[in-house]
Amino acid sequence: MAALKLAIGNKNYSSWSMRPWLALRANDIPFAETVIPLYTDNPADKEQIISFSRAGKVPVLVDGDLTVWDSLSIIEYIAERYPEKKLWPDDVAARAHARSVCAEMHSGFMALRNECGMNLHRPVGPVPLSADAKANIARVQEIWRECRTRYGAGGPFLFGRFGAADAMYAPVVHRFRTYAIEVTPETQAYMDTMLGLPAFQEWTKDGLAETLVIAKFETM
Repeated sequence: MAALKLAIGNKNYSSWSMRPWLALRANDIPFAETVIPLYTDNPADKEQIISFSRAGKVPVLVDGDLTVWDSLSIIEYIAERYPEKKLWPDDVAARAHARSVCAEMHSGFMALRNECGMNLHRPVGPVPLSADAKANIARVQEIWRECRTRYGAGGPFLFGRFGAADAMYAPVVHRFRTYAIEVTPETQAYMDTMLGLPAFQEWTKDGLAETLVIAKFETM
């Protein structure tokens, strides 16, 4: 079967692209990546995105004649395509819990997203946060603590070994670091685990090497 192809956005800003990229790279699954600059005035960039998916958004995974779009859908597909990588826990209860927290990340935390956008180039420092954003931060920490307490005995990640939940929450680690969010010692320990992951470090290095500046993301 042909090698996987993953179309992603700018690594400095694109949190949604980071998720499936990390799921692939951290599990040593080979793929070819195409980085498409987002929010530019160049029509060719938009056309290139459309050439991968009519949805007009990244990330997009291409596997031969099959196209999968949306971060969580891509991660689900990777898990089915490579079951030996165990992106989802083996235990039924743990797997249900992992899917639930991934879905919550996928559809929620809008205040945190809006007030603490992903921007690896941004100097580390706090910003004023709304009550909703603070509630989002507390909820994320609650999720991480519960996952680690209930299912993390087999390793340092949310469900022991690195999996789908870690990939889905990876951009939050950057947000907490970039905006100097005050966190509990348990949260910091998990963040340190993610920050030390070679695939996480590779994404970060690539993002910091980018030179494209998107003005609307530089006001936070």
